[in-house]
Amino acid sequence: MSSQTKIFVLRMKELIYTFIFIGLGLLLVVLFLFMFSGNKKKAPAASESTSYIPGVYSASIVLNGAPVDVTVTVDADRINGIQFVSLDETISAMYPLMEPALEDLTDQIIASQSLDSVVISDQMKYTQTILVQAIQTALQKAAAR
Repeated sequence: MSSQTKIFVLRMKELIYTFIFIGLGLLLVVLFLFMFSGNKKKAPAASESTSYIPGVYSASIVLNGAPVDVTVTVDADRINGIQFVSLDETISAMYPLMEPALEDLTDQIIASQSLDSVVISDQMKYTQTILVQAIQTALQKAAAR
């Protein structure tokens, strides 16, 4: 067995590229640690974060060319009521689930004072989804900024 000496030649260009890639790798690791760290602020509970400007706020839904207004009545820190304003008889005949869907949603929202815990039933899924969007729009108008 003969022992041979091996000589490595490193060029300056290769060293510079190596240090640049190491630096970018470290920067990427620091960025990931910063993005996914557990130092996120907790969102306040719904009862703590909701404050409204007292009044009656409305949002419109257009059903078959006819506007239907959903109004939300709020106090400074409470949702007091949700109802239809201009629900025409023809609309209620064409969409018979509108009133029961709103009654169910109203009971849930007033009990929890939040839209986060609303459970949408399978029988009225699409109707309640449209109504929740209208209620959310009205509550955004009522939110104190």
